[in-house]
Amino acid sequence: MKEINITAKSAKDSIKKIHSHIGGKISERIGLYTLDVDNDIAKGCIRFITFDWGITLIEHNIIYFEDILLVSNTSKYNPLHFIYCSQGYLSHRFEYQKEFTKVNEFHSSIIATKQDINHQIFFPEGIHLIINIIPVQRKEFLKKRLNYVSELNSNLYKVFVDKDHEKEYAYYGPIDLTMEDHVKKLRNISYDTISDALKIEGSLYQLLSMQINRHEKIQNGDIVPDSLSKKELKTIRRYSEKILKNPSFNYTLEKISQDTGLSQAKLQEGFKFLYGRTVTGYIRHVRLETARDLMETTDLNISQIVYSIGFTSRSYFSKIFKEKYEMTPMELKKQMVSTITNQF
Repeated sequence: MKEINITAKSAKDSIKKIHSHIGGKISERIGLYTLDVDNDIAKGCIRFITFDWGITLIEHNIIYFEDILLVSNTSKYNPLHFIYCSQGYLSHRFEYQKEFTKVNEFHSSIIATKQDINHQIFFPEGIHLIINIIPVQRKEFLKKRLNYVSELNSNLYKVFVDKDHEKEYAYYGPIDLTMEDHVKKLRNISYDTISDALKIEGSLYQLLSMQINRHEKIQNGDIVPDSLSKKELKTIRRYSEKILKNPSFNYTLEKISQDTGLSQAKLQEGFKFLYGRTVTGYIRHVRLETARDLMETTDLNISQIVYSIGFTSRSYFSKIFKEKYEMTPMELKKQMVSTITNQF
């Protein structure tokens, strides 16, 4: 096992330390740093970008060919870590603990440690790892005027305002596939312009809020349904992507049950857990979002849009559209035309 001891003042210093042990090449573009590696120690990349208010995004997309243990000395750089594992797994412990706690695929964790207490992250050999880490430097983040820290539950609030790093905290969350959808979109943002950087920053704050909101729900007793396995949740997620790509299909609960091999009760429970909606509610939500996108990006009239997304009644479409967006489809169309006209 290769042990990498990290004494750093920033995420950038940490990546440089990893680079000194595993090799590769560091490149930079518009503030995004990428460590590319292809040797007998590892293959893949680690990329990171730091934004204002002490927020950093670190993405690991890599295979190690030997076990790696990162030992982080916290005397100089001790952020609050929000971790999400998209593929493979990692394990974590504080230096005084004998056992590691594993963070499996599609699971998250929130880690903070006391000043001068090292914490350790273990990456296994031979496994393709895709891991998203958001380190938050609390002193900097608390300077942000609208940080909403006061709205956190008492446990996480105490960690966030612990500017002197006197407390430690370890939260290991249950499976969360909705977060994976967001992380995947974040990974797929190209990075060629300042506009891309702004997209990443916005998505990063959204991901951070998702982590915090999920933590809040778990603390309030919202747990993964015992009746659903990880495999079944993945099946539901795959089918939801099918609905997203083809919203006009005549979906029924019975048909989806036949296609997935899951009972209607499990489907309802799974959709409510993943998306906060019933199966019918999710389909309706996707169709309405698609309709709004078509209004913004095409010259199709309202009737054409209605039938292209699977509705058969324009009046029903107008009714539920107004309930969701607080305006009729025609009012939205007029608003868009007015906006475009004013631009010229």
